[in-house]
Amino acid sequence: MQLQTNEGLQTGIVVRVHNFIEPSQGREVFCLDRPVTIRQWLDNQGISEFPVPTVCIHNDQPVLRDAWATTVIKPGDICQFWALPHGGGGGGGGSNPLQIVLTVAIMVAAVYTGGLAAGALGFAQGTAGYMAVSAAVGLAVTAAGTALVNAIIPPPKPSVASYSSGSYQAPSPTYSLQGQANSARLGSVIPAQYGRHKRFPDMIISTAWSEYVENDQYIHMPLCLGLGRYDVEKIKIADTDISNFDEITHEIVEPGENITLFDINVITRDEVSGQELPGTNEVESEAWCGPFVLNPVDSVANQVGIDVVFDRGLYFANDNGSFASRTVTWDVQCRAINEDDEPDGDWVVLGQETKTAATNDVLRISYKYALPSPGRYEVRLRRTNAKDLSSRAGNSILWAGLKAFVDGPDHFDDVSLLMVRMKATNNLSQRTSRQINVIQTRKLPVWSPTTGWSDEQPTRSIVWAMCDIARADYGAQLPDSRLILEKLAALDAQLEARGDHFDGVFDSKTTVWDALTRTARCGRAVPFLQGGILQIVRDTPQNLPVAMFGPRNIIKGSFSLKYVMPSDDTADAVKAEFFNERTWKPATVIGKLPDSTGDKPATVSLFGITGRAHALREAEAMAADNRYRRVIVTFRTELDGMIPSRGDLLAVTHNMPRWGQGGEIEEWDPVTGTLTLSEPVTFEDGLTHYIALRDRDGSFAGSWQALPGPNPKQIVVSDDLGFTPYTGSEMERTYFSFGPGDTWAKFCLMRTARPRNGGSQIEITAVVDDVRAHVN
Repeated sequence: MQLQTNEGLQTGIVVRVHNFIEPSQGREVFCLDRPVTIRQWLDNQGISEFPVPTVCIHNDQPVLRDAWATTVIKPGDICQFWALPHGGGGGGGGSNPLQIVLTVAIMVAAVYTGGLAAGALGFAQGTAGYMAVSAAVGLAVTAAGTALVNAIIPPPKPSVASYSSGSYQAPSPTYSLQGQANSARLGSVIPAQYGRHKRFPDMIISTAWSEYVENDQYIHMPLCLGLGRYDVEKIKIADTDISNFDEITHEIVEPGENITLFDINVITRDEVSGQELPGTNEVESEAWCGPFVLNPVDSVANQVGIDVVFDRGLYFANDNGSFASRTVTWDVQCRAINEDDEPDGDWVVLGQETKTAATNDVLRISYKYALPSPGRYEVRLRRTNAKDLSSRAGNSILWAGLKAFVDGPDHFDDVSLLMVRMKATNNLSQRTSRQINVIQTRKLPVWSPTTGWSDEQPTRSIVWAMCDIARADYGAQLPDSRLILEKLAALDAQLEARGDHFDGVFDSKTTVWDALTRTARCGRAVPFLQGGILQIVRDTPQNLPVAMFGPRNIIKGSFSLKYVMPSDDTADAVKAEFFNERTWKPATVIGKLPDSTGDKPATVSLFGITGRAHALREAEAMAADNRYRRVIVTFRTELDGMIPSRGDLLAVTHNMPRWGQGGEIEEWDPVTGTLTLSEPVTFEDGLTHYIALRDRDGSFAGSWQALPGPNPKQIVVSDDLGFTPYTGSEMERTYFSFGPGDTWAKFCLMRTARPRNGGSQIEITAVVDDVRAHVN
């Protein structure tokens, strides 16, 4: 296990590991302040020779001692010194150092994975080196130990509820059932919902605030439905429709509409929370409660709200049991302050209030005052009459709340809101008042080849969700020219016919590419960029190969096969977790092949899938993919490799695995239908043979039944080819593939195409397809 070079590092790093078996013990890490050679660094450390055999690795490449004086450790470089285990004896002979190193390397790889490996090599969590090593090592070990093999479509990522890596926020308020309530998440990520979903919208743009009207408390909750527009199907308090609560008023505010139900630009000061205003007979008459800062720096207040509570009512209990009235008077003052909270003017009287009553019920009153001018203020209160201290009297006053009404927007261009004003009653407990939930469907424009983009309409489409992610200002901001809309419309029709939808909520920080990948996965598809164009390929049965590769265009010595052999850890079924649209809770399905016992399922999380039938289809498809697509082919070609794209069907002919016979056409006689080949071919008795030809543009021209010719290098086709094979010398001749039945080539699905040899060669990795993998 070795560190990978990280160009993001701002300094050179030297790691010296004294114990190969336990790298974290006695490890030393050095950050260089300037570039030096390996030999110079050793000299600076006073090291002329190591006491034990030591290997030097510079940027993942071993460096011999002769090169230490010329190899420079530059910013971004990682140089390692590994002390190797050594010993003798053992049966009268020395041990094999290479064997020991390999054995220990396997032990280290098994113990240290991901972040543990990075930490073992000296990088603190959160540093660039830590993240680079964690990603590189973790990926390698995960790939080797995964229970599922996915040929074309990447396996589903962890659910949003548990996704908490790097800059991602977790848990998701939508998928974390323990946190399903209307929470205050001011300044958090504004959710982007696609499809149909049940949500407990949060207070993101503003927090809840309350006031008292005729002794009734009213709570104002500005709930964020999410980015864009929605078709709101239901609004409930817990499981009860909101229309059953007479004490609740609500309005839905779409993007661009003004908020009219109540003011959302309200700041509640927590410092004021029930302080009693003493009477003039209890303290000096100039004793004030406060002052308290009304609004924070960089805000402009124009009104102030004051809440007072008479917690024992206002009364005097007469001997006959009746109540006599009592009166409380108080003053409200404000003073302007600057950004350093220092006074910026004199105190100004906002109100001189009086309250008289004869009741032992709790009295709650809210007052609102206009400030002298917009700005920052502090506020204070003072009781201006004496308090009746008799035990038979109730006349105490509490300063219960302070609110600032500040300047701010009254509409939002990209966000939908649910404004809820509720009166506190016995019908609404403190818990249920935070259990407001909605079932809503996202509105998106859809594209048609005849009419173009439509107005926004409710849709659960996977394709149009991906287009919104790609086109929106909060997404990739791609123009339509970078989308193949005709192809996307056809894919949408295919997915809609299957009943495949995307019903997901992105309510934590993520990347555009992660959102695109998660959305496409619900349609058994994957996005990729090709020439600046966003492409989406779906894993679906294909009959016609896009390109042909054989002995004439596969570079000699580059062909290799990898068989991913099953083991005791290989899954025989897939347990798929999804969010059920009937209960809006997590559920699972088991997808397996008919002959599978399903005793060893691999668990995956299908984010965005809410239908049981949809989840089962994907689970069964992954199980089939895991069983039947376990042969990986890699080869290099020249610029022919630029023809296919990811997921395209390739026809690969090669003699090593006996995938047909191939070569080129040397002569063509259209009169007799005779093709003269560059290589002799063999006909097997009792079988029907076919020859496939490559067209001039590198594409698959077709296949034809072939009959033996006068000699092994000639065959006869009875049907018209439809084109003239090229047999000259000014360009590549027409390639052929030959064999019995459909064995003239092996059909493979392309996974990757990487430039090699300075771009003159393309290395293609593909998986051998199997019709049995397409179970639904």
